[in-house]
Amino acid sequence: MSVKITDLARELNLSVATISKALKDSHEISLETKQRVFELAKKLNYTPNPYASGLRKKSSKTIAVVLPEVADSFFSLAINGIESIAHDKGYHVLIYLTHESFKREESILKEFQSGRVDGILISVSGETRTSSHVQEVIAAGMPVVFFDRICEDVETAKVITDDFESSYNATCHLLKAGCSNIVYLSTSPALSINSNRMEGYRQGLADNGAQKSDVTLCTGDNTENYRIIRELLTREKRPDGLIASVEKLTTPIYLLCRELNISIPEELKVVSFTNLQAALILTPTLTTITQPAFEMGKAAASILFKGIEKKDFDLSKEKVVIPSVLAERSSTQTAGVQYP
Repeated sequence: MSVKITDLARELNLSVATISKALKDSHEISLETKQRVFELAKKLNYTPNPYASGLRKKSSKTIAVVLPEVADSFFSLAINGIESIAHDKGYHVLIYLTHESFKREESILKEFQSGRVDGILISVSGETRTSSHVQEVIAAGMPVVFFDRICEDVETAKVITDDFESSYNATCHLLKAGCSNIVYLSTSPALSINSNRMEGYRQGLADNGAQKSDVTLCTGDNTENYRIIRELLTREKRPDGLIASVEKLTTPIYLLCRELNISIPEELKVVSFTNLQAALILTPTLTTITQPAFEMGKAAASILFKGIEKKDFDLSKEKVVIPSVLAERSSTQTAGVQYP
């Protein structure tokens, strides 16, 4: 089995970026570290990726955008932001879908090591729990920028929103609206955005002296989510407030409330992380945490092109946080207060 750069990194307890720079004899790496890397590489018969030296010399005038899905309105808007920058640069954008599968994501990134594209924008799948596939393509000389869903341990640019603060604010909003039993509908525990949102929810409860947190884990399957939420809404002590961590959970909540004759917002108040324009025409209109999807896509693309155009540009130092907005509407209204 061939030795990979991630194997060297793990053996020496160094980052992939450090190993890559050492192998290129970068001035940023100490002589002692370079010697350790060279010695281990020789001992393990490490052979550099044959494409690594050529990736940055040829231009395909194409960038790749790797997404878990496009049904979510967030990613549709993010693509628009990305293309607004790529078009001005004279680049084409190729969209690759992982369908929330780590294996597909891994396979897609392996293809890029051949130099098919000049750079990668990626939002990882719900199954992604390791980053070695991303580390490998970066080590091969490919610029990579994360947006929204990121791998915390990879030393490259990241464009995110304030997930902790947004969820914290949503929780405080529900408490202020009179809720005393708020449930957070979670998704993949592997995603940093989900863990940050969940922690914001828990902190919001704690800071307001509220009840113990109540997290319900949903899935990527719509039918299963319908069953899970139905069970939640029919239990003896059902919630009076829900925070939907992803857009796809909004539809089953509204459908089940209609089916079970649960009145929103009188009996159940709802907040959802979503960019759905339909939030304004739902009955009642939906209180949302709206992510700056277009702006995030635009910022991620701008950073990526700096990495493509400037060989000495350090992507690892780039981190952009663009705040989301809590839009209060009728699904969380209280008596005497009217929202659009």
